[in-house]
Amino acid sequence: MVSKEKRTAEPQNNVNENQEDQQEISPELENQARADEAEIEQEEPFDPETADGDTLLAKYRELEDELSETRERVLRTAADAENFKKRLQREKEEQTRYANESLVRELLPVIDNLERALEHSEVGADQGGLLEGLNMTLKGFLDTLTRFGCTSVEAAGKLFDPNFHEAVSQEESADHEPNTVLRELQKGYMLKERLLRPVMVLVSKRTSQQDNATR
Repeated sequence: MVSKEKRTAEPQNNVNENQEDQQEISPELENQARADEAEIEQEEPFDPETADGDTLLAKYRELEDELSETRERVLRTAADAENFKKRLQREKEEQTRYANESLVRELLPVIDNLERALEHSEVGADQGGLLEGLNMTLKGFLDTLTRFGCTSVEAAGKLFDPNFHEAVSQEESADHEPNTVLRELQKGYMLKERLLRPVMVLVSKRTSQQDNATR
């Protein structure tokens, strides 16, 4: 049997829950709901079974106007969506076309230094000054590439790694473990985490004496 206190507590709990639900509804939603209810109450009930011809015609024209307005809104929305899609496509093409603008701008001073070095060499400059100018220009190139996330791959003295190295040939070496990179024949480069070009390397192998000793 349910006690009197429990019976009285349950309705009170329901009242509290209803009050909490009402508190969660914002004033804007309440006002909108009241406005919608008032608009519905003001609308005259329409019964097609009892309505006369004029009322039916008026209702038909009203629905036709609403349908026309809805169709226009749909068409405008579709047109806006298409225009937005075209604008995004143009912006994407523009970004792709000039994606390397910053890199090229950074390289222009390096080209200027190369041109000045060549002009300087044509007037009989000493080889030491020309060599120094070329080294400075190369350093400018490498610094610019580094700023854009392009770095060289270290290979000399390391074990051969097919993920980053490309073996061009092998050379016997008693001073190195087999498959050790002896020389870099062409530098390799990374663009951040992606390999742009592997390092072309010369790799060590066991000497003939070592092979004979192991037989």
